[in-house]
Amino acid sequence: MDLKVSNGSGLQDEHVVNLLVFGFLQNCSGCSFHTDLQVLGRELPVPAGWRELRDDELQTDGGRHSRFVLETDSESQEEIIRSVARQLAQIGDRMDRSIPPTLVRRLAGQFMDGSLSEEDRREGLAAALEQVMQMYPKDMEQEKTMLTLTMLLAKKVADHTPSSLRDVFHTAVNFINQNLLTCVRNLVRNEMD
Repeated sequence: MDLKVSNGSGLQDEHVVNLLVFGFLQNCSGCSFHTDLQVLGRELPVPAGWRELRDDELQTDGGRHSRFVLETDSESQEEIIRSVARQLAQIGDRMDRSIPPTLVRRLAGQFMDGSLSEEDRREGLAAALEQVMQMYPKDMEQEKTMLTLTMLLAKKVADHTPSSLRDVFHTAVNFINQNLLTCVRNLVRNEMD
């Protein structure tokens, strides 16, 4: 599904995943990094179409009314993404105990290792995810479970080492964009229906 409204540009995939991971982390219980998360939220990029909307609102020629509708649709899509994030955070809270502390410590160590590239971190996240996925039955929705566990691992690492929040956030977003974007689109589409 293309997350665009019919009368102009809508949310871009990267922004959708940013919102989803941010919303997941915001809604997880028992986090020690909420202040850092608020700072990160202010730093997240806003799609170019939204900036245009804000500029267009200042014009008084009356020819930009459809832009206001677009903004409303974008805000509606953003709320749908936040709703999906809340639902996944609730699932993540139930799965939280299944993540071995040794795995979290090892993964946090990888995020603190300044010599590792983004690709190395993504591979470390993928290996940890693969290990955790073995604990879940094969008949569960694999992609949704992988998506939830990816964000849960990010939460656990950021909770263990709050200074790694920014790096783990971006690595999780990149991993989801590369591997689970179809799942994200399907979850958002299902929520919209």
